[in-house]
Amino acid sequence: MKKLIYIIFAFIICTGCEDVIEVDIPNGEPRLVIDAFFEKYVFEDPVTVEGRIKLTLTSPFFSNSVPPVSDATVFITNLNDNTVLNFEESSEAGVYIPTTTTFELPETNIDYELTVIHNNETYKATTQLIPTVPIDDIKQGDRVLIDGDETEILITFTDDSTRDDFYLLDFDFNLYGTIEDRFVENDGTFSYFYEDMIAGQDLTVKLLGVDEQFFNYMNIIIEQSDPDSGGPFQVPPASLRGNIINTTNRDNFAFGYFNLSEADRFPFTIEE
Repeated sequence: MKKLIYIIFAFIICTGCEDVIEVDIPNGEPRLVIDAFFEKYVFEDPVTVEGRIKLTLTSPFFSNSVPPVSDATVFITNLNDNTVLNFEESSEAGVYIPTTTTFELPETNIDYELTVIHNNETYKATTQLIPTVPIDDIKQGDRVLIDGDETEILITFTDDSTRDDFYLLDFDFNLYGTIEDRFVENDGTFSYFYEDMIAGQDLTVKLLGVDEQFFNYMNIIIEQSDPDSGGPFQVPPASLRGNIINTTNRDNFAFGYFNLSEADRFPFTIEE
């Protein structure tokens, strides 16, 4: 019945409307979008840090392109000893990487300040490296949802009961979820259901430690994201602001977030 309604509605639109209606959608001034995410893999040997700083501008509603920002000054300052890590634009427009091949590994309980200077305005954000715990195991389950063709995986990890933790789960393929440790009792096992998976398909699940502010930010952005549009780390919804502050002109705020997370990753292959 629902499909019939859709068909009838589409037929009315196609046959009953002859006038062309032009909708004038106002376009505001482009704003800077700063996506600065770094993951420290503390349970691997050697310990490594992966991530990048990506600078773009917001674009009109119907635009299919996201303008990169290639003329910015970017650096991160360790506020404990005032050491500075400078960044330069990589071969990918708008993506900035450290100028040194040795990434200064961030440590917990230290404030790190991101600075971006663009169009003579200075944007700053401060955060700390948030700890996580290792993934104990991942297994494939046998349950399904409504459609009956989903693939279940079971992720198990042991929460650290000595602190209040917030977690971001990266299920690969631009799929994310959040967990607050008050819903975890020591050894926690959680289900996740994939669609359109095939036997032999490889994936990597990551468990990241995040603070409460970023936890809430991700909850909103996951709800408003389309997995087919590039995931939540593309341009966020216009109403959602992160922890970036324009110290030159607060009215010309930026979108995006500066986040440092300890992380663990677990490769897995889908079974038959």
